[in-house]
Amino acid sequence: MDVAALLERGRTLATPVLRAAVNRLAAPMDTVSAYHFGWIDAQGNPADGDGGKAVRPALAVLSAEVTGAAPEVGVPGAVAVELVHNFSLLHDDLMDGDEQRRHRDTVWKVHGPAQAILVGDALFALANEVLLELGTVEAGRATRRLTTATRALIDGQAQDISYEHRDRVSVEECLEMEGNKTGALLACASSIGAVLGGADDRTADTLETYGYHLGLAFQAVDDLLGIWGDPVSTGKQTWSDLRQRKKSLPVVAALAAGGAASERLGEMLAADAKSNDFENFSEEEFAARADLIEKAGGREWTAEEARRQHTVAIEALNAVDMPDRVRDRFTALADFVVVRKR
Repeated sequence: MDVAALLERGRTLATPVLRAAVNRLAAPMDTVSAYHFGWIDAQGNPADGDGGKAVRPALAVLSAEVTGAAPEVGVPGAVAVELVHNFSLLHDDLMDGDEQRRHRDTVWKVHGPAQAILVGDALFALANEVLLELGTVEAGRATRRLTTATRALIDGQAQDISYEHRDRVSVEECLEMEGNKTGALLACASSIGAVLGGADDRTADTLETYGYHLGLAFQAVDDLLGIWGDPVSTGKQTWSDLRQRKKSLPVVAALAAGGAASERLGEMLAADAKSNDFENFSEEEFAARADLIEKAGGREWTAEEARRQHTVAIEALNAVDMPDRVRDRFTALADFVVVRKR
């Protein structure tokens, strides 16, 4: 299965509608959005930037085919989900202080915090417009699912921030947070095209189960890349999650493991929380923390959790009647999520 072609299909179908939606925004939010999406550079010149992996649009247009509809039926859903996803990225980058995304400066770094907030809010509003202007019963059902997923996403971000200020977070709490922050929107992406195609709630709910567990697998891989990812591939700093004191899955699993490495890691992270010099830590100091996480088993546990969530996602598909080629594509996208490098 050519996953690259699936991702490109979603991107190709969604991008013209996405651009048209962004063009509705008042200046300068339209150009700030265009910069965020990689369509222009910081000087306003046309650019061919990295627009992200496009997993969500691929899932949305694919889910329309579950009902026998054309993939184009899922396009408004693909655009709406992508708008919400990017609303969250704009705000997350500002809250986390991230200066790089997709190999270039983030919006708040280039255009200021106020624009990052305003443009994020505008993208969320656009997402609802794109769906509701269809004027159908199915559009109303899709919008309800999108707004529910967005609320869960925001809950997850709030949990993520609060965990940064705690010495300890349980594995269960971390999985709940990541289910909200990542799983909810991928669940919506996996069902929204089917809803627009007329699928009943049972079918949509089952597709959401697939997407939710796919989201947990996706985030587990993200957590691994957030510590051990190659900056050339990820577009972020080395040890990026450790720099932000994130209680990601490898960290919480290592702290829960017990043993010498786990205890030493706990002592170091507790000291880090009280340090006035954390921003000036050397590469070696972050590398030492990453090494302790690995020795305590956090890295392997998280990789295994990604594989487990992947299996649960695939098994959920068994409860939905769909063409074999569509099922194979859902499976291929899930496989991509757990083996990606960025």
